[in-house]
Amino acid sequence: MNINSILAVTDLVPAADHTINRAAMLAADHGAALSLMYAAAADGRNASDVAGHLTQLAEHASQRFGIAVRTVGGRSGDTIEQIAEEASCHDLLVIGHNAERSLSAFFHGTRTERIMRLCRCPVLVTKLEAKKRYGRVLVAVDFTNTSKALVDLAFGFDPDAEVELFHAISTRDEAKLRSAEASEHVIKAYRHRTRLQANERMFWLTDSSDARRNRVMSAVGRGDPARQVAVQQEYGGAELIVVGRRLRSAVADFFFGSVARRLLSWSSSDVLVVPHGQQSSIRTSAKIGPEGERGRAEGAFLSHRRRAL
Repeated sequence: MNINSILAVTDLVPAADHTINRAAMLAADHGAALSLMYAAAADGRNASDVAGHLTQLAEHASQRFGIAVRTVGGRSGDTIEQIAEEASCHDLLVIGHNAERSLSAFFHGTRTERIMRLCRCPVLVTKLEAKKRYGRVLVAVDFTNTSKALVDLAFGFDPDAEVELFHAISTRDEAKLRSAEASEHVIKAYRHRTRLQANERMFWLTDSSDARRNRVMSAVGRGDPARQVAVQQEYGGAELIVVGRRLRSAVADFFFGSVARRLLSWSSSDVLVVPHGQQSSIRTSAKIGPEGERGRAEGAFLSHRRRAL
């Protein structure tokens, strides 16, 4: 996973320092440039001297981690759409988790969830204090065509972390058997067969990653995927969950649920949400706008930073 450019969004409250520190730590590990963007707090509070505070945070992160850091966006608090547009120019968006308790958040999702829905790049939602690199990563797989790419992406996110793959077997078909009054013998045979199939598919995922073979673990559960992944994360002590996300509307998320959305509420770890269709090897350079100003400006900034260092 090649990350050359990271965007971190902050509302300048004290807890947002975790988000910036995590983004800066990842930027240092991947040799990436870091951009900081301001978004007003969800409760409507306004930060005083936004420009000065953001610049101070950028300078501190640059000095502490030895990376190139700049500020982008407006100074009055950028909108969800502006954040998503800026994120399209970066390989990774890092944003803090916020637990909103409002009617709008209930129907449309929290601000973090709405940003996540609009973004086409991977979104890292932070909850933990960034004291160290991720030691254990849990990858939620469903054995679709995107699972292999999701696993490869997780391996590249932190090459030194232990990786565990987890799949939750759906109980819907078993419920249908019970409603059809199938015998207990038939149900047990069905359970045995589905677990064997899951183990075979899991072996294919772990065996295909021979470079990390000795650091990959796997487990299979049964039940609701989001609930089971959250339980496995607590049991194994993973600091990061990697999960895929289907591209669909807020209405579909509300009525049919979203594994990624529920994991944000139920898990105690950071969550890396990867849109379906995202390649395992993220583009090797930041996206350049129609007239190329962003590429030239960022190139000049990095060149100046290298001379300074």
